[in-house]
Amino acid sequence: MSHTLYPMRRNRLHRSELAVPGSNMTFIEKAATSTADVVFLDLEDAVAPPEKEQARKNVISGLTEIDWAGLGKTVSVRINGLDTPYMYRDVVDVVEQAGDRLHTILVPKVGVPADLYVVETLLDQIEQALGFATRVGTEALIETALGMANVEAIAASGGRLEALHFGVADYAASNRARTVTIGGLNPAYPGDQWHFALSRMTVACRAYGLRAVDGPFGDFSDPDGYLAGAGRAAALGCEGKWAIHPSQVELANEVFTPPESEVKRARRIVAELRRAEAEGRGAAAVDGKMIDAASERMARNVIALDDAIRDTASRRG
Repeated sequence: MSHTLYPMRRNRLHRSELAVPGSNMTFIEKAATSTADVVFLDLEDAVAPPEKEQARKNVISGLTEIDWAGLGKTVSVRINGLDTPYMYRDVVDVVEQAGDRLHTILVPKVGVPADLYVVETLLDQIEQALGFATRVGTEALIETALGMANVEAIAASGGRLEALHFGVADYAASNRARTVTIGGLNPAYPGDQWHFALSRMTVACRAYGLRAVDGPFGDFSDPDGYLAGAGRAAALGCEGKWAIHPSQVELANEVFTPPESEVKRARRIVAELRRAEAEGRGAAAVDGKMIDAASERMARNVIALDDAIRDTASRRG
């Protein structure tokens, strides 16, 4: 094992992330009672320019009037991009008026580490000026060719960064890739055309202690397509996926929740290895298969996730 290690910066249960347009107060209120682990209130793509100011006010109301943490949820706000005239006011207004109720800010179209530095500088100044005891984290959307080309540097940038998200729609547009459904597969490509990008982003996350989250699947009338995409993301190491429609929340939770049989086997692996250790053996067997220290590391990931799910369920009542 290398002496250079980056521990997990912030553990949060992140199986499902429900996207909610900030322009719709009813949707914000409904999201609070959903089973999503994370809710992001959107000020960017889901809000038309004439509605930006009202959406910002709605988001502030939603943050101040709803006890998201008490409901066992992480709440995030996706601000507008650095290349727009809305971004600075998104950060200033939302954080000054509701920064002590906000967990993270989701920064879109991050291309270089300096993009996050801009946002984090504003956060530093606001929190210092207002004396907030809490600290808002940041998350970065990797959804451009530039962002993917610099994804390792972005992941390594430190600061407040907690997670990277794969924004497949803008990524496809940035690469001029032909796609049929947002996040879906193009039948002209022999396989999964998003595999390389999602895998690269996930590796960068795991190398530098970040959560890896898959982005949207656009056809909410196709649950099988969603489940297939979520399954591919989970196989690569992502811990969750966006839901652009409430019906997708349970699908994400299903895919990213380890089955009870898997949890039981993980606990057996740890127990058997402790027994082998007591007997002076470095390896053991479970169900006729060899297990060793690497098996325990994988098992403990499953156990930690199960513990987090149970803890959150108890808080949600």
